[in-house]
Amino acid sequence: MPLGLRRKKKFNTKETSRLVEGEHTDAAVRSLPSPPAPARRLVFHTQLAHGSATGRVENFSSIQELYAKIAGVFEIPPSEILYCTLNTPKVDMGKLLGAQIGLEDFIFAHIKGIKKEVNVYKSEDSLGLTITDNGAGYAFIKRIKDGSIIDSVKTVCVGDHIEAINGENIIGWRHFDVAKKLKELKKEELFTLTLIEPKKAFDMEPRSKAGKSSTGKIGTGRETLRLRSKGPATVEEVPSETKEKAIGKVDDLLELYMGIRDIDLATTMFEAGKDKGNPDEFAVALDETLGDFAFPDEFVFDVWGVIGDAKQE
Repeated sequence: MPLGLRRKKKFNTKETSRLVEGEHTDAAVRSLPSPPAPARRLVFHTQLAHGSATGRVENFSSIQELYAKIAGVFEIPPSEILYCTLNTPKVDMGKLLGAQIGLEDFIFAHIKGIKKEVNVYKSEDSLGLTITDNGAGYAFIKRIKDGSIIDSVKTVCVGDHIEAINGENIIGWRHFDVAKKLKELKKEELFTLTLIEPKKAFDMEPRSKAGKSSTGKIGTGRETLRLRSKGPATVEEVPSETKEKAIGKVDDLLELYMGIRDIDLATTMFEAGKDKGNPDEFAVALDETLGDFAFPDEFVFDVWGVIGDAKQE
């Protein structure tokens, strides 16, 4: 075969040359990756619980960032915010904002009100208090047991922030450290609580008017924004009823064994055990993620039982 026949053919005309170049260009355009989809914009409506205009917050990944955003909207220091409730301005611990926010939830921020000092005589080992915290350094009273020591002190209320115990400032403490401190107080002695109650509304009319604009937005979504102490927040599906019940039972066990209630901690424990095959694997997982708590063996077995029941359902 003559060698000349293996050479590439030259373009006979300028038109042919442009045609082939155009084909290469079109192929290159078709091979380019599609541009990424625009990030989902998540905007939440918010008010001060004692009454305010409605503001909007977005672009936050943690409780601290959320408080800073709310503070910026209402031109107050972030340290003034005690905690937030979802879809109600009332001090309702069942509606307390935790690590998850429904995408249609309305956020009410409770800010500092009156400071008070209360003397309490510890006549029994148990005070009848359940303590939680806002994830940003403020511990407060989540529940008061009927007939308990604290129940008899009517100036102490659910929702009060505990600022100091016997003059010792406890801002920055986690709720389980505060519970331990109260438990270690000597029996048959007087102690002093420095409390700050959430600011209360004197005129509810402005909030009632503002609240009308949020009807239809309260608790209607099936997705939540999960806040994280490290890393970006993520949008997640609402957990199943079985999972919610199981986490609630774990929270009950936390109160029974440890004297605390913490739905975020209960959720972490459930997540640590849901893919484990036996209680030993679960115990190892707890040590790796929550080793500082030193949970008793009986508690770990009871929690494993709750997770096992949820798996079967």
